[in-house]
Amino acid sequence: METNVPKRRDNKKSLRVKVISLGNAEVGKSCIIKRYCEKRFVPKYLATIGIDYGVTKVQVRDREIKVNIFDMAGHPFFYEVRNEFYKDSQGVLLVYDVGLRESFDALDSWLGEMKQEMGSQANMDSIVFVVCANKVDLTKRRVVDEGEGRLWAESRGFHYFETSAQSGEGINEMFQAFFSSITDMCENGGKRPVSEVSVGFTKEQADTIRRIRNSKDSWDMLGVKPGATRIPVGINTHASTCHHILLWFSVLFLCSSSFFGLTRLILHKLKPAAVTSDLLWTEGLLLFGGFLQK
Repeated sequence: METNVPKRRDNKKSLRVKVISLGNAEVGKSCIIKRYCEKRFVPKYLATIGIDYGVTKVQVRDREIKVNIFDMAGHPFFYEVRNEFYKDSQGVLLVYDVGLRESFDALDSWLGEMKQEMGSQANMDSIVFVVCANKVDLTKRRVVDEGEGRLWAESRGFHYFETSAQSGEGINEMFQAFFSSITDMCENGGKRPVSEVSVGFTKEQADTIRRIRNSKDSWDMLGVKPGATRIPVGINTHASTCHHILLWFSVLFLCSSSFFGLTRLILHKLKPAAVTSDLLWTEGLLLFGGFLQK
């Protein structure tokens, strides 16, 4: 005898993903994770010893995601422990403290360490990266502004969020976008989805802008040592002088208030139609300045 038992609708198979956190010591990596998973903030600093591991379940659309979180210690002493946990990661939290410039400057080093352990660039392209500008609640001690952090992240195709583990600002939004992107990547055959937000600059152009903005003097702005010359043997002085005049012109234009005003407009996601002509001039001069330095 058959019974009419309603069939249970099968949801999509649950995903199991691996996420790691990277960044200097004391930037708030553990606090960000605790704020999201445990809904609390721990004001007392407790250094992570090696690796802190945790598991949480989240729902992304109609799919359950089991997230394995590996919170990595930021101290150089634990490198030999960290290097065992880079592989097979689907997501990376890159965290820096907006009040400590050295923690922001160290992001490139953290990427370098990860690339060294991961191997081929193809492996890096199969990972979702989120940059967390943390401790934004401490406004008086902030030294890395939003524009600079966003430019660094989005020029590399990374997501960017301003967060505060203490107040909870931006935490839920960041993790929701993070896990959603990881799910999209897994459903897309392991290929990282293209970031929806773009500042219109390549990584090389973004690095040039950062160098100019942070330069201490004119020599540093050009990326050369004080007293350096570009006059090669056999080239007349007149031609070399014109070369330097053109190079200075491009650099001064990049440093003008209109250029940085344009950059801020782009970073605040204004419609492309509002900045099309100026953006073409800016990108042209960036390329022109790079050509002159060759």
